[in-house]
Amino acid sequence: MLKVKSTSLCNAKNLMNSETQYQLYRRSSLGSTLTDALDELISSGLMDPQIAMKILTQFDSSISEALRTKIKAKATLKGHLDEYRFCEDVWTFVIDNPTFRFENETVTVEKAKIVACSVKAPEVK
Repeated sequence: MLKVKSTSLCNAKNLMNSETQYQLYRRSSLGSTLTDALDELISSGLMDPQIAMKILTQFDSSISEALRTKIKAKATLKGHLDEYRFCEDVWTFVIDNPTFRFENETVTVEKAKIVACSVKAPEVK
């Protein structure tokens, strides 16, 4: 039996910038490292904050494009859906005890959060 707890919190606006690029990947280890490095450069006076924002905007665009065009790997997922949300073209799923099956590996974890968005840029209303 599938037990689902739905939430209505909508924070997708925080995931997009003025150019309607998703900022989802800034929370990845690569995005966090880039943000930390830019913060350090700003703090030491070696970079203007406006330049850092342009770099982050380019990162958002580049990582999204690279994942869309370069990655061909597929996986299957089995688990128990604990929570889901759909807001402003962004799906968020929280899965309990998911098992991810890749071509050469199977990974099981206690909990996973999956954020999925359209390949197309979201509409600005």
